Amino acid sequence: MNIYITLFISFLWIGAFSFGGGYAALPLIKEQTVTIHHWLSMKEFTNLITISQMTPGPIAINSATFVGQKVAGFGGALACTLGCIVPSLILVTILAKIYFKYRNLDVMKKIFQVLRPIVLAMILGSGLLIFSGYAKNVLLVILTIVCLLLARKTKLNLIWIMLIGGIVNIVFHCI
Repeated sequence: MNIYITLFISFLWIGAFSFGGGYAALPLIKEQTVTIHHWLSMKEFTNLITISQMTPGPIAINSATFVGQKVAGFGGALACTLGCIVPSLILVTILAKIYFKYRNLDVMKKIFQVLRPIVLAMILGSGLLIFSGYAKNVLLVILTIVCLLLARKTKLNLIWIMLIGGIVNIVFHCI
């Protein structure tokens, strides 16, 4: 079988069955790349995890790109990356079609009434977890509150507010 098809199918499998984020995909990536196809040694797989964590982006996609590049160059990187994201693209497309088709039904409205507070609580919980890590640094707490107030009370673009907050943080840490 063509190497590009093999790479695509291997990472399509990973993308389809790795629920729970990139770290949940690592055992599947190891199985495909080290155990089944022998594209990587265990040492190379360990290096793959390190490199994938250091580079921006999701670890599963970074891993797919790295493996594809190593095995078959740019075409391999493209095949692995596409294989990794196609299952999510299909799922999101199907969910979007269902949502747009049935969004005005009372059942869907009730489902979203239940989901909104749950999602809000999850986002708030993540924010509080992040915030609690910085709570020891009073300057960051004050800066966060000021940025939130600026976002809420002014018509400043959020990107400018984040940029100003970042610059103020850098200035205070350099003094």
